[in-house]
Amino acid sequence: MADMIVADQLVKSFGAKRAVDDVSLQVRRGEVLGFLGPNGAGKSTTMKMLTGFLKPTSGRAEIMGFDVAVDPMSARRRLGYLPEGAPLYPDMTPWSLLHFCGRTRGISGSELRRKVYASIARTNLESVVAQPIETLSKGFKRRVGLAQALLHDPDVLILDEPTDGLDPNQKHEVRELIREIAPEKAIIISTHILEEVDAICSRAVIIANGKVIADGAPGELAQRSEIFNAVAVMLSKDVAERARAALQPLDAVKEIRALSQADGQAKLIVAPKDGAMILNTVAGALADAGVDVISVRPEASALEDLFRHLTLNGEAA
Repeated sequence: MADMIVADQLVKSFGAKRAVDDVSLQVRRGEVLGFLGPNGAGKSTTMKMLTGFLKPTSGRAEIMGFDVAVDPMSARRRLGYLPEGAPLYPDMTPWSLLHFCGRTRGISGSELRRKVYASIARTNLESVVAQPIETLSKGFKRRVGLAQALLHDPDVLILDEPTDGLDPNQKHEVRELIREIAPEKAIIISTHILEEVDAICSRAVIIANGKVIADGAPGELAQRSEIFNAVAVMLSKDVAERARAALQPLDAVKEIRALSQADGQAKLIVAPKDGAMILNTVAGALADAGVDVISVRPEASALEDLFRHLTLNGEAA
């Protein structure tokens, strides 16, 4: 299967500052790549080079086999792009903006009407389709930006923070849409929301200081965390030390992290040795010690833990 998106040793410098430093990645049909990194890591700059909106200092970018620098129009015909901030014409309505975007892409007549209706329906914009864009909420503006990216049904989608500003229901709708269209497309999503990576991405790339420091399936990356297969224990603060005393001697326990909660409760993250499954062991030890707990469940923040470790320490995984 041919690569539909290619970044080959991309470099971008702004004066003495190297914002992107030798980034290489490939995305194939059916892949949803979560592009992760702290603010200023180089995510948006990389995406702008992939879409042809920013010329690289060196390196090469391809969309569907077309070099973005050599044949930009052929590349852009096959690309849908939602940029950071989703810049839009504020005096237009979603309806007029989508018609305008369609005409600039050479779509007209009944085909244009059909594509505009489909894009509006996919992004649930029916209720605001005739309102000036400047009057819309941030969430609706984001959905208008997503609608224009989807309008021409491109093979490749590059989406910079697609759920930024959306409420939980709207985020769910966008994630379901991405899942629906993913099998026939190659998609890159830049996001700060790690739960989004688990929910919709088949692969994740972590970038820091302009360099790729990790690349793999979200589950595979999570296994590299020191708290992979950890157990979260929720309990009252006044019994937290008793719980720690009961759990610390267990052979399977590597580390216990204590976190205070705003509601007066405490959370213990019990990390296993060698990623072992310790849920039943932890629950049994607490019951034997007579420690009352609110809940004992798997801890789901292993990818977040790895992200913090790699981006704060600048290490490669």
